[in-house]
Amino acid sequence: MSQFVAPESIVALVLYALWAIALVLMVGADRVLMVIRGTAKADSFTPGVPHGSDSYWRINRAHLNTVENLPIFAAIVLAGWVVGMETATFNRLAIVVVVARIVQSAIHIASGSVVAITFRFTALAVQLICGIWMAILVLSAGGLF
Repeated sequence: MSQFVAPESIVALVLYALWAIALVLMVGADRVLMVIRGTAKADSFTPGVPHGSDSYWRINRAHLNTVENLPIFAAIVLAGWVVGMETATFNRLAIVVVVARIVQSAIHIASGSVVAITFRFTALAVQLICGIWMAILVLSAGGLF
């Protein structure tokens, strides 16, 4: 009986999802601490409205940025899997996306300075370039290019 080995791109997708979970756990931990310390009530965390410390809000935004990009990455990776896109290039690009996402989130959490924003944008640009490249590979493999 052979054992299924997930392509690196699928592993990257799972790691991306786990990063999103890690970020939501960070948000949750901050919220719990604010409630325990008495600096916030459990019902005071209105979505989309800044609340809490600056660092808390940066974690919140890093999580939201990650979650809003996860479906796009998932669509490309899963489409690649469907068309049998298991090339070294596709897999490496998927890993680069995840690493760049984690770097972007870490920078977002660490600082809101102009320099940090520039580096954050660079990490996002890397993700977008890799995602477009991956999508082109998928479309080529699917005979659409």
